[in-house]
Amino acid sequence: MTLIKQAPMLTRRRLLQVTGAGVAMSGLGLQPAAAAGYDRPFTWISPRGTLEVLDDYAYWVALKNGYFGDLPIDIQPGPSDGTATVKFVDVGQADMGFPSPGVFSFALNEGMKLKSVFHEAARDTFSLAFRKGEGPKDIKGIEGKTILLGSAAWQPIVDPMLAAQGVDISTIKYVEAGWPTWGTALAGGQGDAALAWEGLRAEWIASDLAFEYWLGVQNSPLPANTFVVRAADLEDADKKAVMAQYLKGWAMGLEFAEHNPRAAVQAVFDQFPTLASNVGPELGTTSILQQMNVFRGDWDKRQGWGWHDMSSWQTFFDLTAQIGQTTAMNAADVCTNDLIPAANEFDAAKVKADAEAATLTPEMAAIDVDKIRAGMFSQAIGAAG
Repeated sequence: MTLIKQAPMLTRRRLLQVTGAGVAMSGLGLQPAAAAGYDRPFTWISPRGTLEVLDDYAYWVALKNGYFGDLPIDIQPGPSDGTATVKFVDVGQADMGFPSPGVFSFALNEGMKLKSVFHEAARDTFSLAFRKGEGPKDIKGIEGKTILLGSAAWQPIVDPMLAAQGVDISTIKYVEAGWPTWGTALAGGQGDAALAWEGLRAEWIASDLAFEYWLGVQNSPLPANTFVVRAADLEDADKKAVMAQYLKGWAMGLEFAEHNPRAAVQAVFDQFPTLASNVGPELGTTSILQQMNVFRGDWDKRQGWGWHDMSSWQTFFDLTAQIGQTTAMNAADVCTNDLIPAANEFDAAKVKADAEAATLTPEMAAIDVDKIRAGMFSQAIGAAG
């Protein structure tokens, strides 16, 4: 049985806790080349405590195809602490993080001088998993229930999502079930629901965790994870140019996947053979298609990869202030689209050609993408099939 504990209140003390080793990222040392304006390669830090996931496929595609050019770069998993992605950027141990809006807003509220520069997850990626047959027909049925989290720092993700649906969040009990065991804890009969997200749904299937889901991507008006930097770095011309070059690589990776999602999966699997053997081509493609839907968002209304819809962000900030999670914030003060034109200034025809020319393993080539797309939301509560 997985032991779980009630999630402690997320306080500034908890937010700023790192590890017994202090504020130092394992493996992050001086390297031969440094990005302009920095004393090291430009460093991005994951919010998950691991890089062996399909979520960051755009990075691995860009790296494989040389889309970052000659820019010295590094990517780090960070500690498995839900707030590490903001605090390491804040103290200068990383240069760009990928927090959820809840963690980002909490960091801002605690005085961290951060700014969002590339909104990757345009739709709400978060969801609630339930044991099959136990999901409520109306999400307000979650009131009075227990939600399992991998980290206590995830509560600021769930509270706004539920509040936006009219749920009385004061009735919700949160339990920290640990990373990566919170899904297993739900399957084992503990708690009533668990926080999940797009892409993870497919990976949980690969781990024999069969759930049904209330999907934020279908029901929530809120934004999801975004790339943040130190606000002061945007005042440095060299650093700003580095950010633009780096974000262009990510944008090209995202564009590549639109033309050949299987090749994007292949790029991740080439990097992480253990992940490839654990997940496999079909579930890997399912995972990436779920995430592509989130990252693309309502494309006709967006002005390129990473573009912030300020009205969506303002809705989020207004809601977090309403429920007492943060003080009032102005989206335009903490989110910027200044780097979006440069990030999207690439040869789209070349990226498409690269994607179409990519080599697939026979197993990956056999995957029917259209069939997977058709059943992508079959786990959703109320979905047919």
